Amino acid sequence: MTEFDPKGNRRRYPRFNAPICYRSASLFSARKPLVNISLGGIRIYSDEKFKIGKRLEIELLLPNDAVLRCTMKVVWQSPLPEGSKANYDTGLQFLDIPADGLGHLTEILEQDEEVAIS
Repeated sequence: MTEFDPKGNRRRYPRFNAPICYRSASLFSARKPLVNISLGGIRIYSDEKFKIGKRLEIELLLPNDAVLRCTMKVVWQSPLPEGSKANYDTGLQFLDIPADGLGHLTEILEQDEEVAIS
């Protein structure tokens, strides 16, 4: 069940500040740090404006040099103030993630429980 927060926060999973980067799986692009991650999805900063519902192929670059390829969906996007690191604050939801990859991601996040954020 999704937790209810009176401020509109409906997160099902806790978020973590984990040492994980990402890049587009379709292009050989530079690695970029995540803002945060949960078992439900990731939050990133992006210069690209995405349509809500757009599917993206993402590679998560894990701390042990493993690469986890997953399909994600853009669920929200907000413009960032001028002068920020990027143009948009973006939330992506996991749609397809390999079962062994999900287990590996769970292990990494459990190791980083002390960096869980609300």
